[in-house]
Amino acid sequence: MAIILVTGADGQLGNELRLVSKNYYGYDFVFTDKDNLDLTDPKKVRESIDTIKPGWIINCAAYTQVDRAENEYAPAMRINADSVRNITDAIKETATRLIHISTDYVYEGTACIPYNETSTPNPLSVYGRSKLEGEKNALLYPASLIIRTSWLYSSFGNNFLKTILKKGRDTENLNVVFDQTGSPTYAADLASAIMHIVSGVIRNQFAFKSGVYNYSDEGVCSWFDFAREIIKEAGYKCRISPILSKDFPQVAKRPSYAVMDKSKIKDDFKLEIPHWRDSLLRCMKLIEY
Repeated sequence: MAIILVTGADGQLGNELRLVSKNYYGYDFVFTDKDNLDLTDPKKVRESIDTIKPGWIINCAAYTQVDRAENEYAPAMRINADSVRNITDAIKETATRLIHISTDYVYEGTACIPYNETSTPNPLSVYGRSKLEGEKNALLYPASLIIRTSWLYSSFGNNFLKTILKKGRDTENLNVVFDQTGSPTYAADLASAIMHIVSGVIRNQFAFKSGVYNYSDEGVCSWFDFAREIIKEAGYKCRISPILSKDFPQVAKRPSYAVMDKSKIKDDFKLEIPHWRDSLLRCMKLIEY
């Protein structure tokens, strides 16, 4: 029986993995969050892994407060970077396979064609730098697979989709930046992709290949386009107006172009990825608004 340890299980992706795990019989899932597994404590990490003996670890735990991280460098690094090293140190003498979740924020965002995994990372924010350090720590372990994802949303937790739904319901006009481009990603799609990889490797459908991979839903849009689609599908009358990023100041600098090439993950793991518009409709059916 495959034992799969999921960390950060109280987040968007962790909760979606809880749901998708119900489709995988014969696997033993162990879901942990910061309340029952402090990844920043190397002793507790080693003790937990020695007890659970997972064949797989899916590390969804992360410090994701992008703006706050600019003034909280130490906590961001401790959670996004040091805790990954604690995991790899604890499994270095085992056959455990690690899937670690990273972000498009490791890219500079100045390109005009999609970033692939060989593009040189150059993060613009503390959050991005902390996630890049986490990637480096993951890659110290040879059986690690890193998935960079972007613009994650879900029916769980707080995210752009829920923010737009709330503000669109309560206000007549809403300004949204149009000069930041990327690909919205439904966390349920990413959870399904991860388990497609795990189960495919276990069933010898394809080989486990370590290294860095990009994953987002198909299609490209701006935050403005994304917000307009949300409002349209919700049936709200709120007017969405496009503005420049400079007119919506934020503490941390975001990549202006975060489109990623997903050819590698599709080819290596025989993966089909849905379009973000189709996934948005599926997610909105699960949300009360």
